[in-house]
Amino acid sequence: MHQFWLIRHALVHRDSLAFLYGTNDVPVCAETMAAQWSAYSALAARLPRPARVVCTPLSRTQLTADALVRAGYPDHDRLIDPAFIEQDFGDWQGVPISRFEERSHDERHPFWPIHAAETPPGGESFAHLIQRVGAGLEALCKTAQGHNTIIVSHGGAIRAACAHAMGLTPHQALCLQIDNISLTRLEHGPHGWRVLSVNEHSSTPPCQPPAAPPFAVTRHQEATPNEGVLS
Repeated sequence: MHQFWLIRHALVHRDSLAFLYGTNDVPVCAETMAAQWSAYSALAARLPRPARVVCTPLSRTQLTADALVRAGYPDHDRLIDPAFIEQDFGDWQGVPISRFEERSHDERHPFWPIHAAETPPGGESFAHLIQRVGAGLEALCKTAQGHNTIIVSHGGAIRAACAHAMGLTPHQALCLQIDNISLTRLEHGPHGWRVLSVNEHSSTPPCQPPAAPPFAVTRHQEATPNEGVLS
């Protein structure tokens, strides 16, 4: 069995959020990263040790991995793998998101700027992204020397990884919510792929057993009228 721990990178700077940035190397939001320090610490503690760590060529994934190291995860060499980079929007990269919001319902996906089957000029479709990410996952399975691989990647690529594991259509995969610094876990074994979790947040406390019911109040402990009553 081999488990993949996929982390979406830190939130990018607000100046880039208004544009379709895709594979552009945009900066992260340092203020948000600092404010979410407890989430990074919780995620660093949640991740397996030892594990192979993979980032994409874009700085936002590598800076996220750096933040996890500062939060307590062991630092070691990382594999830079372009297979897990975000969807390439070609000539549309840098175009304001508002331009795509003007499209009709039939011209775009409800949760993605363009249609799931659409290929931007000079770019790639989401279906191609699924093929690229899927090939990357299969290649990592073949070269795995341990039981765990951490991949710091992008929202679209993580959706594509889920599509590869579950056989989802591009439209279905784009309906998955993948938040910044969230964790999605996949597993590959003799019987194939399965999804262990999607969009997991380390700030969410683990499920705890229910507390024991309070002891019954004996008669001599009962409150007198109006004593200890909150209105």
